Amino acid sequence: MKMSFYSVSRMAAILLAAALALSAHAAELAAGDSVPAFSAKDQFGNDFKFNPGLHFLLLGFDMRGSKAATQQFTSLGAGWLEQHSAAYVLDIHTMPSVITRLFALPKMRKCPARIILCEDGKTLAPYPRQTEKITVLSVTPDGKIKEIRYWDPVSENIAQWLKN
Repeated sequence: MKMSFYSVSRMAAILLAAALALSAHAAELAAGDSVPAFSAKDQFGNDFKFNPGLHFLLLGFDMRGSKAATQQFTSLGAGWLEQHSAAYVLDIHTMPSVITRLFALPKMRKCPARIILCEDGKTLAPYPRQTEKITVLSVTPDGKIKEIRYWDPVSENIAQWLKN
């Protein structure tokens, strides 16, 4: 059976996509790995750079979990995350820039807690995630992942949860 150039090209594209998906999964961070350094801006345009020294890195990847987490941080007030040596990072790379500018950022600016906004898909790609939950990395003083847990901000209170 002779395959056309189109069929061979299509098959190669499918195999490449499968290989990339498997390699992305294989590259997922785990306990013991170093947290990769990254830079981003918060909801007010201020620079943020991850450096060892944070105890917790909280990562939001979808709207439901992120909205609920932001509501909790709003109720806890300014400085709560910093008092707990934590940073809250949202993956917004899939959000259209018009939506971000016109709707999301004005809402986020009402939150007194600092929200770090990751606008590219590569930075947070290796981090593990669960649908509708916030990934919480416990980080050692030298920047290694001690533990990975998943917080459900709809049903769990972060003030109690981080104490466990």
